[in-house]
Amino acid sequence: MAKSRIITGLDIGSSAIKVLVVQKKPREKNLQVLAQSQQISSGTRKGVVINIEETARIIASCLKKAEEESRKKISGIYINISGSHIFCTSSQGLVSVSRADQKISQEDIERVIQAAQTFPLPSNKEILEVFPKEFIVDGERGIKEPLGLQGVRLEAEVLALGCFSPYLKNLTQAVLNSRLQINDLILAPLASSRAVISPREKELGVALLDIGAATSGLAVFEEGDLIHAAIFPVGSANITNDIAILLKIDIDTAERIKLEFGSCLWRGTNKKEKIKGEFLPEPLVFSQKTLVDIIEARVSEIFGQVNKELKKISRQALLPAGIVLTGGGAKLPKITELCKKELKLPCRIGIPQGFSPPQEDLSLSTVCGLVLSGLDLEEGGSFPRFSFGQGLGSKLKRMFRIFIP
Repeated sequence: MAKSRIITGLDIGSSAIKVLVVQKKPREKNLQVLAQSQQISSGTRKGVVINIEETARIIASCLKKAEEESRKKISGIYINISGSHIFCTSSQGLVSVSRADQKISQEDIERVIQAAQTFPLPSNKEILEVFPKEFIVDGERGIKEPLGLQGVRLEAEVLALGCFSPYLKNLTQAVLNSRLQINDLILAPLASSRAVISPREKELGVALLDIGAATSGLAVFEEGDLIHAAIFPVGSANITNDIAILLKIDIDTAERIKLEFGSCLWRGTNKKEKIKGEFLPEPLVFSQKTLVDIIEARVSEIFGQVNKELKKISRQALLPAGIVLTGGGAKLPKITELCKKELKLPCRIGIPQGFSPPQEDLSLSTVCGLVLSGLDLEEGGSFPRFSFGQGLGSKLKRMFRIFIP
């Protein structure tokens, strides 16, 4: 009889650290949420752990609360990695087929993937994961599954994701200091995409934009495969900072104004708004248009970064399934309309799917994607190839899996 699985995700973000504990019961489609906890993050900056001890303390506190709520002991978790230090690069590998009958074996596939990721890197950078884009057998391109095919020469084109090694060490050390085992490490926008994008959209061509507090993550898919990824050091907290500076108010009042009155597009009426604040000597009066101008400028900057990345891979305005927006920053009213205007693509809001009770908060997309990816890994399922632990990636990923010493 199949047993229920307990899976835990840990989202180490710039504004908050979140833990989600779920249970997968046999014959049930959705994951049952057992516990959810989060605390304000004070040991990270722009997606990077800068204070190991403080981050470890907050992680331990979140986990303790989640264990009490779920009544389950948590030992292994799935975590995300973020920050603008993440980079991606395309690479190629070439090997000769080893078998006498010239049939391509799993060993040949592993060798060509290894050859494709053998390229010079600075001493302080390392490869996190390698995603095969296509295989080429004796010059024949566009092959996704070469196992068992006959040929003499096997080539692979891959997308390699890498990071700044000291930042990776800080992240893993903060988690290990909480006496936890890291089951797997997943790039934040890839985790989010698992929760909010359908396989059909990935097949058609789609981009996921996860707008967090201090960073925004981009992941682009085509024919079911990851073809590009990037993380920008700008997010919804920058909007709050802009409001605080331009309206000359404290940051907490600026956040209130953004959440209560903010919009990405002007509705055509220059209505005056009034708000009282703890640090305001008298009520603040501001115009709706002024606020929209501030927000639109910063959100347009984020979309401009997306356009630059899409242009690098010749996908500017050329993704049939468009853009899927998620993350806390995607809660801004009229953001999909501005996205369509700026990127010339279809756009929708991505809400995490597959949970009971439903998890509709956009800021939970990453942690929801972590537990879904964890389930894929543990069940050895059929989720598309980019998922960590699936197919070819699993054997390479074992080199980077980190355990308690």
